[in-house]
Amino acid sequence: MPTAVNRQIMLVEKPAGKLTPQNFRMAEAAIPKPKVGEVLVRVLYISLDAANRAWMQGVTYREAVDQNAVMAGGTIAEVVESKVPGFFAGDLVLGDAGWQDFAVVSAEGLVKLPRTEAITHYLSVYGIAGLTAYFGLLYVGKPKSGDTVVVSAAAGSVGAFAGQIAKLKDCRVIGIAGSREKCKWLLSELGFDSAINYKEEPLFKSLKVAAPNGINVYFDNVGGDIFEACLPQMSKYGRIVCCGAVSAYDGVPPTTGPRGVPGLIVIKRLTVQGFIFTDFIAEREAALAELRSWVNAGKLQVREEIIDGLENTPDALIGLLAGENRGKRLIRVSAPKA
Repeated sequence: MPTAVNRQIMLVEKPAGKLTPQNFRMAEAAIPKPKVGEVLVRVLYISLDAANRAWMQGVTYREAVDQNAVMAGGTIAEVVESKVPGFFAGDLVLGDAGWQDFAVVSAEGLVKLPRTEAITHYLSVYGIAGLTAYFGLLYVGKPKSGDTVVVSAAAGSVGAFAGQIAKLKDCRVIGIAGSREKCKWLLSELGFDSAINYKEEPLFKSLKVAAPNGINVYFDNVGGDIFEACLPQMSKYGRIVCCGAVSAYDGVPPTTGPRGVPGLIVIKRLTVQGFIFTDFIAEREAALAELRSWVNAGKLQVREEIIDGLENTPDALIGLLAGENRGKRLIRVSAPKA
C-alpha cells in the first residue's frame, strides 16, 4: 500500500467567463481505502477534452462537476488494491478517476486494458476521441464515396480522426483549423484535400472555392460562426454531425445563434443530428477492430501531446480550449510499474 498523500486538483470556483488557473487549486488528502465492490487505482494518464469545460457549466451527458470537488476526467490507471473479483493489483484499467493521484472507483465504471506499448492509445484513437470520430462520421454522417466532407476543429483530437476516416471512405475532405501550421499538418501528414485557416482567410468564400459543389457532410465540433458559414453551403439532403460546440464552452455564452437555420434545413432537407459515442456502445468492439486495423496498417495517424505533471493539468486544459494542441492532449501523472 502506498504511503504518499493523494494530490488532487479541485474545481474551487465555476468560471463565469473564460477558464483560468484561479478556478482550480491543488489539495492534499489521505489515500482512500476501497470498500467491497470498489478498486483503489493509481492514476497514470489523464485525458483532456473540450467537454471538460462543458461539465463545469451543468449537466450534460454526465453529472456536472460541483464546486470544491475533484475535477472529473477520463484516465488510464493501475490497480493498487481491489475488493472486487476479477481485478488484481497491477491491472491497467480505463475509467473516470479524475484529476488526482489515487481514486477509489466502482468496478462497474472500469474496463481492464492489456499491457501494450502504446497504452495512451486507449485515451485517444481507441478511446472517446477515436470512437466519437468513428461513430459520428460513419453512423451519423453516413458519407458515401465521392462525398465532400468538411470537418471543423480538424486538428483536434476528434477532428483529426474524423477527417482521416472520411479519406479512408473515399471522400474529399476539407479541414477547418486555426493556424497555418495546423493546416499544413492536415495536408502534409493527414492527407486532407484542402485546409482553411479560419483566423486568416474569409471562411465563407474559402469554403465556396474548396467545395464548389457544396458540402455533403459537415462534422461540427465548434458551432457558432463556423456552423453558420457551412450551413448555407450544404448540399441538398446533406448531413450535419453535431459533435461539440467548443466555441460556446469557454467564455460568456453567445446571445444569438446561427442565422437562417430553420429555413435552410427545410429547403435543403438537411439532417442535423447530435450524438455521443455511447449511443453506439453495442458496436464498440467492431469499431475498435476497424480502428486497430487502420492504425496497424499505417492508414490512420495518431498524434498525442503528452504533458508531464498533475500540477500542469489546469494550464494544459486552458491551452487546449485556446487551440494550442494538435491531436490528442494528455497529462502523464505517473509511469506504470513494470
